[in-house]
Amino acid sequence: MDLPKTYEPKEVEGKIYKLWEESGFFNPDKLPKTHKKPFTIVIPPPNVTGELHMGHALNSVIQDTIIRFKRMQGFKTLWLPGTDHAGIATQNVVEKKLRKEGKSRFDLGREKFIEEIWAWKNKYGDIILNQLKKLGCSLDWSRTRFTMDQGYSEAVKEAFLHYYKKGWLYKGKRVVSWCPRCQTSLSDLELEYEEEKGKLWYIKYLLADDKNKFITVATTRPETMLGDTAVAVNPKDKRFKGLIGKKLILPLVNKEIPVVTDDLIDVNFGTGALKVTPAHDFVDYEIGQRHKLEIVQVIDEKGKMINVPEKYSGLRILETREKVVADLQEQGYLEKIEEYQHQIPKCYRCHTTVESIPSLQWFLNMKELAKIAGKPVKDGKIKFHPASFKKPYLDWLSNIKDWCVSRQIWWGHKIPLEGENDVLDTWFSSALWPFATLGWPEKTKDLKTFYPTSVLTTARDILNLWVTRMIFSGMEFMRKIPFEDVIIHATVLTRDGKRMSKSLGTGINPMDLIEKYGADATRFGLSFQIMGGQDIKFVEDNILMGKKFCNKIWNASRFVLQKTGNTPLLINKPKDKDLTSADKKILKTLEKIVESTTKDIKAFNFGKAAHKLYDFFWHDFCDVYIEKFKTQSSGAKSQKVILYTLLTSLKLLHPFIPFITEEIYQQLPVKNRKKSLMVEKWPSYVKTSEGKPKS
Repeated sequence: MDLPKTYEPKEVEGKIYKLWEESGFFNPDKLPKTHKKPFTIVIPPPNVTGELHMGHALNSVIQDTIIRFKRMQGFKTLWLPGTDHAGIATQNVVEKKLRKEGKSRFDLGREKFIEEIWAWKNKYGDIILNQLKKLGCSLDWSRTRFTMDQGYSEAVKEAFLHYYKKGWLYKGKRVVSWCPRCQTSLSDLELEYEEEKGKLWYIKYLLADDKNKFITVATTRPETMLGDTAVAVNPKDKRFKGLIGKKLILPLVNKEIPVVTDDLIDVNFGTGALKVTPAHDFVDYEIGQRHKLEIVQVIDEKGKMINVPEKYSGLRILETREKVVADLQEQGYLEKIEEYQHQIPKCYRCHTTVESIPSLQWFLNMKELAKIAGKPVKDGKIKFHPASFKKPYLDWLSNIKDWCVSRQIWWGHKIPLEGENDVLDTWFSSALWPFATLGWPEKTKDLKTFYPTSVLTTARDILNLWVTRMIFSGMEFMRKIPFEDVIIHATVLTRDGKRMSKSLGTGINPMDLIEKYGADATRFGLSFQIMGGQDIKFVEDNILMGKKFCNKIWNASRFVLQKTGNTPLLINKPKDKDLTSADKKILKTLEKIVESTTKDIKAFNFGKAAHKLYDFFWHDFCDVYIEKFKTQSSGAKSQKVILYTLLTSLKLLHPFIPFITEEIYQQLPVKNRKKSLMVEKWPSYVKTSEGKPKS
């Protein structure tokens, strides 16, 4: 048998993926009978609006490496695919499309608009799943789920009613994060903060009983002072002793407000005195609740002023700010202005500045659920990799707020109570992903077999958005943890350490890398950079290295096939008898790389495994052993050694670079060859370096 002179990924990848799909081995039910114990990974469901980016690619490579490794180890592996309906994001995409046609969703009405979204989803919603196929991901496509499927929607309804009956879901008017553009509430986890050059305005609040005395407050948002109902100071701050309990005159509005004390006040910020606007700030709202302060809403859902003096009524926020500052200056209330750098909350989908406003919403009480989410992590039943994520996870739970789960958009799961037009937060449905995808609330065979899942791989920015919520959901509805290990993969940054941005032209499309270098080169180049840090400064040179490595594997395999002939051989590990010293050395080195690769993948040290495999194949096998093989008298024993070493190397490399290893495997003159390298038995080793029994 012989291989073509050069490896051409484009000629191989489509053909090999078709072979895998036709084999049925992505489906755990169609694996050989030796596969018994289940091992499950559910894919973090990408948005239906999404296309593959470098974070997706890295995450998917990690998951496929694990699932291929476990499949070869004899596990009944399920890697379950699916997509998330992505409420706000998908609605925005379709609304943009309508705007180009001169229409709005209101022109269509709710029912027709939802039909329009379904049509868009059916046309474009699977783009990212097809891209995962190009990457070589061995997902069980027969089990693909979507968070708006009929069965999944039933699961969401069941979860909502469960919490409602327990009294944990309640409706109330509270301050929420609100996007004036999307016209919906957001949870605090759905905000993105952008650094902005702003100003700090210092404003005098005169004492009601002595106009010669005043308290100066510093604020980044002078327009909200129109809704102030108090000024707060720290009880330990001696500067304000004697002023506590006094009344101040609110500038421009001319009403009396009290001076109150609160431990939350930072004595080092501004003047140490905080203007309290309970309707438009989360901290102020808490202070207001403790002191029973009036809540005066001065900004409405569209970002316009209400309940303010007539000259400001109906103005936009920034326009109001200019007028308020000018009036404060004119009336002598403005003490000074300083330049100030601060973080501005933006909508994570449309990037509009988010406002804090009072709104009637559905909330999930997190008091008990926070305890439920914390216990398995504290007890070590769920482990984070790296372990350093355990502390921020538990810290966030200890300061958790009730979760605003209602959204004022049209696309999503409608709140299952009569008369409710709101839909549920997208993350409410994705919190059920590890078990709703397997058929819950029905007691299905899949649910019994594949839950709990085994490993979750995800990005650090959705640790609390998603991971936390899956943990308490699994414990609440299944009475079992949803997974044992959580891998928080690195963030892929630009070469100079900045976040990749499609809009700024600094994003890299993994599909372009696959087109240029091939899927295996892209996969190996990414794996090569996973070295334990939480950031990867992406360098395309590593993908080029991956391509050169694939070419090296191809050329070495061509040499081996030319030297071993076309007669199929029964390949087992050769015995020491009649072997040359070079044969014995490569077999000993091979034994070590089998051991280290097995241990490294089990420990999720993918980069470490990739580096060692690279060094072994390129140096020990190609540079040393093949060169020795060329000069030594290569009898039948040595031919079996070189073929055995190549076959074992292909097995070890397969989870990382599946296409080329499968293509070469299909050409090997081996009698005991399987239908696919995917279901070859993972190599075992005799003993560990510590002398323990074989793996």
